[in-house]
Amino acid sequence: MSAGIQVLGDVPQECAEVLSSSALDFIAGLAREFESTRRSLLEARAQRQAAIDAGEPPDFLPETKSIRDGDWRVPPAPGDLTNRRVEITGPTSNRRMVINALNSGANVYMSDFEDSHSPTWRQTLNGQINIRDAVSGTISDEAPDGRKYRLNEQTATLCIRPRGLHLPERHVLVDGQPIAGSFFDFGLTLFHNAHKQLARGSGPYFYLPKLQSHREARMWNDVFVFSEDALDLPKNVISPTVLIEHILASFEMDEILHAFRDRPCGLNLGRWDYIFSYIKTFSQDPQAVFPDRAQVTMATDFLTAAAELLVQTCHKRGAHALGGMSAYIPRRDDPEANEMALSQVRTDKEREASQGFDGAWVAHPGLVGPVLDVFQNAFQSDNQLSRIPEVKITAGELLKVPGGEITEGGIRNNISVTLQYLDAWIRGNGAVAINGLMEDAATAEIARSQLWQWLRNGSQLADGRQFTESLYNQYRMEEVGKLLSATDGMNPGSLDRAIELLDYVVTSPSFIEFLTLPGYRCLD
Repeated sequence: MSAGIQVLGDVPQECAEVLSSSALDFIAGLAREFESTRRSLLEARAQRQAAIDAGEPPDFLPETKSIRDGDWRVPPAPGDLTNRRVEITGPTSNRRMVINALNSGANVYMSDFEDSHSPTWRQTLNGQINIRDAVSGTISDEAPDGRKYRLNEQTATLCIRPRGLHLPERHVLVDGQPIAGSFFDFGLTLFHNAHKQLARGSGPYFYLPKLQSHREARMWNDVFVFSEDALDLPKNVISPTVLIEHILASFEMDEILHAFRDRPCGLNLGRWDYIFSYIKTFSQDPQAVFPDRAQVTMATDFLTAAAELLVQTCHKRGAHALGGMSAYIPRRDDPEANEMALSQVRTDKEREASQGFDGAWVAHPGLVGPVLDVFQNAFQSDNQLSRIPEVKITAGELLKVPGGEITEGGIRNNISVTLQYLDAWIRGNGAVAINGLMEDAATAEIARSQLWQWLRNGSQLADGRQFTESLYNQYRMEEVGKLLSATDGMNPGSLDRAIELLDYVVTSPSFIEFLTLPGYRCLD
């Protein structure tokens, strides 16, 4: 390795190519060029949050009004990103899931190093191996019963989601500091696969998570330019889709697209992180208390406003608008529950199609067909880019607090789901089916942030009781007992760290910005 680069984790022989000296040199170059900018952007987030805590509400930026009013468009999407009716998501680390997602019949597969990924060192390296083999067409797997898994002749277009800007990769140090997880994931994926993707008629396509401002988008565009030059790639060949999953980003959608205006790009409304971001951003405001998680649907006013604004913004600029992921998953063991779940998914996607979205996410191959049918029935061409909704969304509409109740059932569900998810995440599984819903880090963030918000505000339950730390402790103890006594109950030892982590983030005097930051200490 070159001077200044240290790899602290064990590297199995089969992963050695991923961390070759030339690959490490490239990601170290990214860190040295952009780490100071990344840190300044994170500091800017903290300063903006302090201003909101002091009573300064978010609004559309007056200094960028000329961008919002300007007549500009982004370049057309590449051929294999023109039709994005159905996009399936899932973690990179599970080899069989990667194969099944690529074979699912979806138009796009977003292979994920973020919310559905548990970022253990080995899981992260496995993800890089799986992507490399998928791009080369050689990925395969064999089940214990002898069933073989290989790629079909036609597969989904591959997009990669690296970790957010806030997360480190502590196993690789550059000049004594952990490299950002986003630079690690993006850099290795691009280094090993971009030229192969271009040779196969595709390209390096990425989903960018958790951006909060157009300044962060500008940094990412600079990262792309730097990387294209360093790897001798064509200019503007990297195509990003930005997840609008923070309430502050919804005020800068035009500006975010403008930051990438020389390359094909799009926006996706990441509904679960978006809900979490609202609670987090207004955690100090007693007037911004949310009801039970199940009551905050896409029909809620502030989410409807964000969806309509996103579609209008994207189509005005010639960019794709992608809808979020319904958490429902097929239920083979219960036909009645399965049909109810499919009905919920159809209703959700019919709403998005009617709003003008060009496609939406699913988390399970069994939902590809039903969602594809919805969008095929909604429009005949590859997309709805020609449809520009005539809406005028105000800051007040984006910030309207949803109404509803806080119930004992909602509190208990948040506790149980978060404990089950954290237990699985700590053991290396970042996407977990719980009670017929697909839970990932984003949905767990909603659940635990609501518990903190309700506790901090001493919120009143629908039955008149006040939510106190004593009541939280009682419910948490009882829900742990239920989990341990279930037929397929958990091992008491495996839950200990999940309980400790949940208690920490729920009872902390100040709001913990991301669950995964203290959680990262529980991994490896």
